Amino acid sequence: MQPSDAATLTRVSEILAAHDGMEGPLLPILHAIQAEFGHVPQAALPVIAQNLTLSRAEVHGVMSFYHDFREEPAGRHVLKLCRAEACQAMGADRVAAHAQKRLGIEWHETTADGAVTLEPVFCLGLCACAPAALVDGRVVGRVDEARFDALLAEVR
Repeated sequence: MQPSDAATLTRVSEILAAHDGMEGPLLPILHAIQAEFGHVPQAALPVIAQNLTLSRAEVHGVMSFYHDFREEPAGRHVLKLCRAEACQAMGADRVAAHAQKRLGIEWHETTADGAVTLEPVFCLGLCACAPAALVDGRVVGRVDEARFDALLAEVR
């Protein structure tokens, strides 16, 4: 259930107040809002901008630059596949194509049942065990199509 805009803006105001006086507060504020709601609601952007004396475009620019910030809530499970060179050399493109086909979604989308969000990530630091994935924050190495299917079965 989504909170009302009034409830959202009340909580955003509380988060802004908690960061008052902090130097360079935009990223910590965005992280706190996303931690609270699972995404950064569009209704929060003008409030953040006004509070920090920034334009809404500046706030949106920071949000869209960092791929971890979401404009919509993620699925119950977030599956990130490494897109860095070492993983690509070990078959990550093939695994990604398999994942997208199996889930019926593209990058940054969520399955119709709300179960899985698929996201690219650029290096998990597991290059020696490529291709790598991050499943609900858990790092997994040597992911091929069969291992992907097993991971998917675990979260569904």
